[in-house]
Amino acid sequence: MSKKIGLIVGSLRKDSYNRMVAQKLAELDASVSFQWIELKDLPLFNEDLEKGEGPEAVSVFKSAIQAVDGVIIVSPEYNSGIPGVLKNAIDWASRPSRTSVLRRKPIGLIGATPGGMGTINAQLQTRHILESVQAQLLPFQKLHISQIHLKVDAEQHRLTDEKTKEYLQAYLQKFIHWIDHIPTLE
Repeated sequence: MSKKIGLIVGSLRKDSYNRMVAQKLAELDASVSFQWIELKDLPLFNEDLEKGEGPEAVSVFKSAIQAVDGVIIVSPEYNSGIPGVLKNAIDWASRPSRTSVLRRKPIGLIGATPGGMGTINAQLQTRHILESVQAQLLPFQKLHISQIHLKVDAEQHRLTDEKTKEYLQAYLQKFIHWIDHIPTLE
């Protein structure tokens, strides 16, 4: 059965390197259906906005997460940490905690940055936050793409580095396989 994978990019920048990586990921396996889950319309998290139906953008965001078999987050690192827009999205998706769309949702993390350390700090922070809301994170697999500016065609907005494409392909296959083999914890 074909998997439906959500793609969340933790950057709002139009020419985001991480969006280029996510786009390449979506092109790697024709048997997988990818759905973009956008963050740009989410308001800043505020419990006062949760009253009633809450903001429509939040409902759309949560429904998109609920509709997929798993989510891969592709995010940069800002100031050695998680981008605010991604943290905000996780805060919205984690509410209410007992019925959160993130609870037991398979999630993978990938990140790209022009720096030499990849997105190690941001991924550690994101992993910690997602574990606290009981999301299920792909274990033992990390993909930190450093010096991304040397691995893309900036004019065509495309990832061009063959070795990075191989890493993405391997990561995607492990993620899809893992979704089918996650132990169920009650």
